[in-house]
Amino acid sequence: MKKILFALACNFIYLSLIAQPELRWQQHVKYSMKVDVNVATNRFKGVQRLEYSNNSTDKLDKVFYHLYWNAFQPNSSMDVRSRELGKIMINGKPDWDTRVKDRILNLTPEEIGYQKIISLKMNGVPQPFTYHETILEVNLTRPILPKTTVVFEMQFEAQVPLQIRRSGRDNPQTGVRYSMSQWYPKMCEYDYEGWHPTPYIAREFYGVWGDYDVTINIDKTYKLGASGVLVNAKDIGWGYDKPGSELKPTTTDTRSWHFVGKNIHDFMWAADPDYKHLVRTTPNNGPVIHVIYHPKAGDATNDSAWVKLANAAVTVLPYIESHFGKYPYPQYSFIHGGDGGMEYPMATLISSASFGTAFHEWMHSWYQMMLGTNESEYPWMDEGFTSYAEDLVTAFYYKNHSIDEYNNALKTNPGNERLRLLIESLPQDHAGAYGSYFNLAKSEYAEPLTTHADHYNTNFGYSINSYSKGEVFLEQLGYITGAGVRDKILLEYYKRWRFKHPNAADFFKVAQDVSGIQLDWYKEYWVSTIKTIDYGIDSLWEEGAVTKIRLRRVGQMPMPIDLELGFKDGTTQMINIPLDIMFAAKANENPKEKYTIEHEWAWAQPTYIVELHQKLTDLKRVEIDPSKRMADTNRKNNLLELNW
Repeated sequence: MKKILFALACNFIYLSLIAQPELRWQQHVKYSMKVDVNVATNRFKGVQRLEYSNNSTDKLDKVFYHLYWNAFQPNSSMDVRSRELGKIMINGKPDWDTRVKDRILNLTPEEIGYQKIISLKMNGVPQPFTYHETILEVNLTRPILPKTTVVFEMQFEAQVPLQIRRSGRDNPQTGVRYSMSQWYPKMCEYDYEGWHPTPYIAREFYGVWGDYDVTINIDKTYKLGASGVLVNAKDIGWGYDKPGSELKPTTTDTRSWHFVGKNIHDFMWAADPDYKHLVRTTPNNGPVIHVIYHPKAGDATNDSAWVKLANAAVTVLPYIESHFGKYPYPQYSFIHGGDGGMEYPMATLISSASFGTAFHEWMHSWYQMMLGTNESEYPWMDEGFTSYAEDLVTAFYYKNHSIDEYNNALKTNPGNERLRLLIESLPQDHAGAYGSYFNLAKSEYAEPLTTHADHYNTNFGYSINSYSKGEVFLEQLGYITGAGVRDKILLEYYKRWRFKHPNAADFFKVAQDVSGIQLDWYKEYWVSTIKTIDYGIDSLWEEGAVTKIRLRRVGQMPMPIDLELGFKDGTTQMINIPLDIMFAAKANENPKEKYTIEHEWAWAQPTYIVELHQKLTDLKRVEIDPSKRMADTNRKNNLLELNW
């Protein structure tokens, strides 16, 4: 009887396990698109065939598409939101995005953007749809069942908006004719949380991984760069077939550019008759680097800046891959266009050859194109992690490969304080990010990192939270776990979660697994609240042969403490005080320095006493966190120098 019960129990457990939902399934898309572009009217018509695989366990009664360019119309949500934020004055300036301002309101009918659906079928059957400005809702005539694939066929037309934000035409800053991002009707993501039909208000994007096959028919004088690999390079020439080749002649008025991208979640392209094209190969059959830029008449330095960028990309790639994971795609393109810098799979739009911007957008290949976190819900995991990587890559390049170039950059731009701090301080200091975070933390505009990207009260708060506080998060994690352990965390995160849309809890699980340190408290305080860190040296005294140093937690956020002691004889000692809720401690980061781990500091206790079996007068210096990686908002009480 016991054997029968045991067998039944095992069978029940087995059935329960196989009945569990697959929480991290990924939907899959396969786009085939052809567009005919009229460069005189700035309009195009397109056909799209989309194979959509529902790999979820859910029946889908509807689907949603993004129609991003409908935002570029007067009184759109993007327009109104920008003008409303412009009414908020911060440091004497309107809080709107300076690229948008009220420009959408003033667009003429020929300058607006739009995307219109002419027809839409699923498996050959017409489907009813409803416009919600930048979102198309499709109520399906038949549901898409779990583990099945359907085919959507669409005809659409669009008008390219005047360059306002990210995409558009005729940007006077760059001279580029077309920056074609968010240009096609794009299926919204459906994941374990459900649909994400996020209206296009201002922020970033979230997409479904899949394959893209895109053919662009455009005036024969235009030259293109794009996300994918150009499969008809022999017909096009212009450096795609072999470096330095010319654009091949054609007897037709238009030319077809055929690009293919595999395992990506978006597709961008750009076009201009005057583009120039640089090509670089990388060692060990690494990706081909394309640099496509618009020349400035009479400005020879413009060409040299783009050449330097192409060479720099080859230089930094080995460093990037050793610290953040291998780049898996066959090519990457730096394309002149857009309105600053904006990342896309296998390519970026950048408005100048600035190394910082270029490296930042390239690093998005890791923290958006491969890891694909929902940027609307976790912008700090996208922009913050990318900014962290950008600073390290930039510092690596200048310090190890071009210190003369760095010195020249300072001479030509003495106000480049951020670059100076990157080079003259330790790379891990990330001084610019810490400074920005401190400004926000001491202001009235701080909000938790859990705030949805579109729903921040200010652009000021969103920008610093997403970029700077997110960057500080990673550097401060190195303070908690040790920098070397943090680096292992990032590589394991890449290995475990690429192409799977991780969230914050997923990252913390990796961090805990690798470090052996409990980190739920760090997530709660740093991500979910706006509580700040402030520790200070309270007092010190001698009792008998024991010197006592009392530390005080002044701020509301608890942290482990690195306390460095300097003695009269010139020696130093690092004391690590772990938090009780860590259930572990950081290992020694500097083998050359004496290192001791004290008993844990119970987080609820406001004070902690360190005891030394030395004379008080032997001490010359006491400092909390000499590395300055802990984001202590008041460092004035962190250092005590003793002049006995």
